[in-house]
Amino acid sequence: MATYRCGVCGMGVNATCADCNEPLVNDTLELDDGRKVQISRCPKCEGKIKSPTCCGKDMACEI
Repeated sequence: MATYRCGVCGMGVNATCADCNEPLVNDTLELDDGRKVQISRCPKCEGKIKSPTCCGKDMACEI
């Protein structure tokens, strides 16, 4: 399972897709204005959410 961990406080989160029960993978999404946003993506259904944040920063994915 993909674990997202806060680089500041060390808190961890396990994330899976509620529809597919697949572990989410770390990815980036390029917006229309060219900015890139860190997201979590389901490798099976390609659903996407904003990656979890903690201490005001995106949490990093450890696979």
